[in-house]
Amino acid sequence: MRLCTFSRNGVARLGAETSGGIADLQAVDPALPATMLDLLSGDDDALERARRASASAGAQHVSARGDVTLLPPIGNPSKIVCIGLNYRDHAAEVKLDLPEYVTIFAKWANTLIGDGAPIVIPRESHRVDYEAELAFVIGKRAKHVQEAGALEYVAGYMNFNDVSVRDYQSRTSQWSFGKAFDTHGPCGPFLVTRDEIPDPQTLRICCSIDGETLQDSSTAQMVFSVARLVAELSAVMTLEPGDLIATGTPAGVGTSRNPRRWIRPGERVRVEIEGLGALENPAVADA
Repeated sequence: MRLCTFSRNGVARLGAETSGGIADLQAVDPALPATMLDLLSGDDDALERARRASASAGAQHVSARGDVTLLPPIGNPSKIVCIGLNYRDHAAEVKLDLPEYVTIFAKWANTLIGDGAPIVIPRESHRVDYEAELAFVIGKRAKHVQEAGALEYVAGYMNFNDVSVRDYQSRTSQWSFGKAFDTHGPCGPFLVTRDEIPDPQTLRICCSIDGETLQDSSTAQMVFSVARLVAELSAVMTLEPGDLIATGTPAGVGTSRNPRRWIRPGERVRVEIEGLGALENPAVADA
């Protein structure tokens, strides 16, 4: 199932992609939760009811994708945890040893935008970089989870672009300041449920700008797998339904190119991951 949050006439709704377009799940089943976070936080039957609603949606419940605005699948997660230096090919291009331990930093909900929404190039810096990433979303509370069963705690997967302002990122040893600008966390367009992605470690992951491929790798390059990340993170913090974890980026980022390649106003940045579809966002200058 390919879940989403969409806006029609200014009202956010819980939806799912169908062959005919975007289904309004609560219009089909008014007993369903109104938001993605409430759906994931609900009882064990909630996702199955959403699946039945998606399958039974009639034409009166479905809108063409072009007639709705896709929002971040989850707009207000309690945590956005990002993983640094988690691809072997990326570590090689920046000439760093593979990490022994998981490296994390934070983004916040102000960064999140959906498919088609603009990435704002801020007044403060033009050194704005792209980072194609696989993100996963927690589906049930996780604490001290063992790696062997960790994927059971994942609700699903989506594309993520960890847009990074590199000069702000490098001001100190802590990266978050360069990761926290408004609109610098494009995600979606859909939350693809776990059953549709049997192995998250075998997915092709790409990033392009205006048709020029800049990143082309595989999640097989990850140092710490999705299951390992759930285990490592849940040893430290309780992971809650809706928490979003971005798993790191492969080789090809703009700061490692010669000459460096920044996102410029007027360009379109596309992140595509096998099985998840494509996330595409225009870049605009700050007004």
